[in-house]
Amino acid sequence: MTKSLVPAGTTRRGLLRGMAAGGGLIAASGAFPGFIQAQGSAPLRFGFQVHRTGIGATYGRWYERTARAALEVLNANGGIGGRPVEILFEDDGTDPKRGAEVMEKFATQLNCDAVFGALFSHVVVGTAPRAAELKMPYLVCSEGHHVASGALNRWTLQPGITDVKSQVQAMAPWVSGNLGKKVTVIYPDYAFGYDHRDNFKAAMAAQGGEVVAEIGIPPTETSFTRYFPRIPMETEVIYHVMVGPAVLTFVKELGEFYSGGEHPAIFGFVDSLEGIDMSSGGLEFLEGTHFWEGHCRYLQEDASPVETFYREAVGVDANGAAVEDAGNVSTYSHMFSTWETLFAMKTAMEAAGFQGRADGQKLVEAFEAMTEMPYSNDHPQGEKVFNGRTHQVFGVQHISKVEGGKLIRVHTTSIEDGLYPDEVDYTTRPF
Repeated sequence: MTKSLVPAGTTRRGLLRGMAAGGGLIAASGAFPGFIQAQGSAPLRFGFQVHRTGIGATYGRWYERTARAALEVLNANGGIGGRPVEILFEDDGTDPKRGAEVMEKFATQLNCDAVFGALFSHVVVGTAPRAAELKMPYLVCSEGHHVASGALNRWTLQPGITDVKSQVQAMAPWVSGNLGKKVTVIYPDYAFGYDHRDNFKAAMAAQGGEVVAEIGIPPTETSFTRYFPRIPMETEVIYHVMVGPAVLTFVKELGEFYSGGEHPAIFGFVDSLEGIDMSSGGLEFLEGTHFWEGHCRYLQEDASPVETFYREAVGVDANGAAVEDAGNVSTYSHMFSTWETLFAMKTAMEAAGFQGRADGQKLVEAFEAMTEMPYSNDHPQGEKVFNGRTHQVFGVQHISKVEGGKLIRVHTTSIEDGLYPDEVDYTTRPF
């Protein structure tokens, strides 16, 4: 039986009453005054880089909502080491320069103990060097392979979501065995897209497959029709992963290009439709196609108590939309990373005896000693294994099929499917 993290008699509405109104700060100490009286300690303060504006705004809205929900649960159950936690949200504009400025503000003005939350790869890459200079633990939620590749530094970790290399390696055997071996990859023309392009190419080659065309598209593009004639006739599978405000346009125009006739099999990362209602007009073309999902947006028939607990806490219905607004569709395949990162910080901080910013190195070393993360209310996406040498977590992936305008899971990979040899050992690098 799954033990609820919320004490008996505590309701979501009751918890929300305790949150401070307005501003970017959740005043945990005001919401739970018993902490201060019992512990005599100030709250821990976490900075959250949130993409409130820019091309990541849809993700940012749901990343913030999920982090707030996780914080409610965390503080309702004693916080971290008996201390309450506050989260301070700052908009980074989904911009790398602004990301570094926000990190500076968290460290020098807002007295934060750790920073987390960033998704978009260019923001992470632009922020991580400043985090190292400030000796600030930086927990990213980005999927990019930049952490595990060794491109960043010892202060930067990704403990709440798997990286692209692991994801595509785990799924390539299924794609090759069920859809085809000659693939055209359509990807956003920046670091995240390059991760997909390069790692999927290698993963398909390992299965005897071949990427026959690579089509990079600027993430700020608003029309895509001119790119589609570049798809070779020999293509058996179109692999697409797009991001930004025009993702719905991308999928609609792809359908218009094939005009309802025969077309290659289509395998997409749900990034191309994150935050988009699957029943939107023009998406009928996707019926029968497949998507990667990190966390299944639609409630599956075999959903566990952990899954229903998480959905209720965040306020997401069975279709993956906000319970108060069916038109507000979540970024469900990614946003769990903020929840899981917060609870991973709890585990690492309590193991390190973390008291404050001066214990930042101890916190990183505690992460490096972590291994198994069992499936639980703390980790609702699934069981995970953390590799302390590469600072990267590994977990399961899902492949879903569009059936009746919904995403129905047809395959789940194992953790082992996504493991690969270490490319770095951060534990040998200086702080």
